Amino acid sequence: MSGAASFVPTPLLLSDSAKARLHALIEEEGNPRLKLRVYVTGGGCSGFQYGFDFADDIAEDDTLVEFGEVALVVDPLSYQYLVGSTVDYEEGLAGARFLIQNPNATTTCGCGASFMV
Repeated sequence: MSGAASFVPTPLLLSDSAKARLHALIEEEGNPRLKLRVYVTGGGCSGFQYGFDFADDIAEDDTLVEFGEVALVVDPLSYQYLVGSTVDYEEGLAGARFLIQNPNATTTCGCGASFMV
């Protein structure tokens, strides 16, 4: 008989490729305190758009999601739109970018940079 498995829900997930790229960027900057800030703003062709930035300051009302040596930071307004999403990183013919796989989005634009809920 096996024991019950423990599951801790995560407000955001980070793919292995995103973890590796974030770790590399932090090393390039030489600042281990840097975190990837993920946010949502109005605009884009579908109503809302995703944004990414580095943060070494965390506001009192931010949500910090840690993944070992790397972490994501989300402000409270963006959090409601991003909960359950996965931050990924891809390199291809169109370039390299972080992107969001958002289960809350009802519509997304062709490039995946904007969405509607």
